[in-house]
Amino acid sequence: MADTKREIERKFEYTPSDGDQGPLPDLTRVPGVGSVVDKGVVDLDAVYYDTQDLRLDADSLTLRRRTGGADAGWHLKFPVSAGIRDEIRAPLSDRLPPVLAALLRSRVRDGELRPVVRLLSSRDVRHLLAADHTLLAELSIDTVRAEGLREGSSATTWTEIEVELADGVADESILDGVEKRLRKAGIRPSTSSSKVARALRETAPKPRKAAKAAKNAGPAEGTAGAHVLGYLRAQRDAIVALDPAVRRELPDSVHQMRVATRRLRSAFKSYAKVVDRAVTDPVGEELKWLAAELGVDRDQEVLTERLRTRIATLPRTLLLGPVRGRLRVWTAARRTGSRRRTLAVLDGKRYLSLLGTLDTLLAAPPLLPAAERPVADVLPRAVLKDYDRLAGRVHTALGLAPGHERDLAMHEARKAAKRARYAAEAAAPALGRAAEKFAKRMKAVQNVLGDHQDSVVARDALRTLAAQAHAAGESAFTWGLLYGQEEATADRRERELPEVWARASAPKLRERLTAP
Repeated sequence: MADTKREIERKFEYTPSDGDQGPLPDLTRVPGVGSVVDKGVVDLDAVYYDTQDLRLDADSLTLRRRTGGADAGWHLKFPVSAGIRDEIRAPLSDRLPPVLAALLRSRVRDGELRPVVRLLSSRDVRHLLAADHTLLAELSIDTVRAEGLREGSSATTWTEIEVELADGVADESILDGVEKRLRKAGIRPSTSSSKVARALRETAPKPRKAAKAAKNAGPAEGTAGAHVLGYLRAQRDAIVALDPAVRRELPDSVHQMRVATRRLRSAFKSYAKVVDRAVTDPVGEELKWLAAELGVDRDQEVLTERLRTRIATLPRTLLLGPVRGRLRVWTAARRTGSRRRTLAVLDGKRYLSLLGTLDTLLAAPPLLPAAERPVADVLPRAVLKDYDRLAGRVHTALGLAPGHERDLAMHEARKAAKRARYAAEAAAPALGRAAEKFAKRMKAVQNVLGDHQDSVVARDALRTLAAQAHAAGESAFTWGLLYGQEEATADRRERELPEVWARASAPKLRERLTAP
């Protein structure tokens, strides 16, 4: 078992010129603080773990086993934003709890977690209370001794101040007020985001003599190769970072991880003049597999929300039978299976192998001669090639009569629109507003085609729900009514496509994209 706690805190330290610590300023002058209560001193002993190459530290994650205090146990912290972290706690044990090990798998992989630093802290605690004695925040003055546990490490000491909002308190104005008072007393915000980050820096072994730089350090800045590789690495990093979020079932995490896999695979194809598809195609197939597996969970989320919204808009007089209840039962059955499948994928060897393959590929990328050319010579052509591919598919779809074949053709056009959009978005940091506008137009086309495809999928689900309702002796009227609404949506989207495509295919967009 593990519990999650949202930490909203700020850290401070005395300036080097201060010498001995001065007294804390009067914090009852902070707006909202009625009193400050001394809670005494507690001794804490924490051992922090990381890989040999400090992968957790590189991503601002911390893993510790701590004794002493009210929250002894294993603590894993993920950064959320500046000053905000999610702390996942597990009971004290000799070994890392499996629930925490799973959250670190995308980073640790087959590596080994080992003790890297030990922090012995004497914590002087004060509670900041409101006038009605409600706990607003906890302030602690920590006298820390850090002992490096890596070969050649040293030890160091320092004193810092932490101010953390109490559970259930989200008003950061309290922290703002405390910070203002501390600054006036010469106490500045800490330069380290965490104790372990500071400890690793200050106890680090003396660096060895730097090796000579490799002759081939990669494509030069401003080249197509440098830009595309930067984009590919960003998508790889997103997959790794989103893995624990998916395991924790954080909102939209499955969708974002799936998008990162698709962006990466799409870039391999769009920028085939930069990176060799003979090498990237097999990796792309594995990314396609991962996106499909993640889609089992994500597609169910999207479909369920679509049907719930449809039902919510119907008058009560048209809800015949236990419509909401049947949808809940149907969704729960499918959700349980998809959730289990997603976790099995993330825990599997195939996924782990894919992450390793991506690392290897990006460490020694299969660059082609175009990688050395300026971005303006390569990226626009790649984007327009994807656009021409989309144009052919839209033309095919519009030339078919309504029905199954047109549905399939529009789905293929949707995938092409997404690829053209991703290509433009990848190029936008280098090409600027022209690429941004191009991507926006491609997204508009994708949205029309996407809603059309969602209506196709929804109709399949509604047929199933109607059949189940009928078999259970319930009225299938409402499910048939919703089916008709989805048919109308698909028809409307088919009629909108020519107009949306006309705006997306304006000649000026192409000219601006290729303009010097």
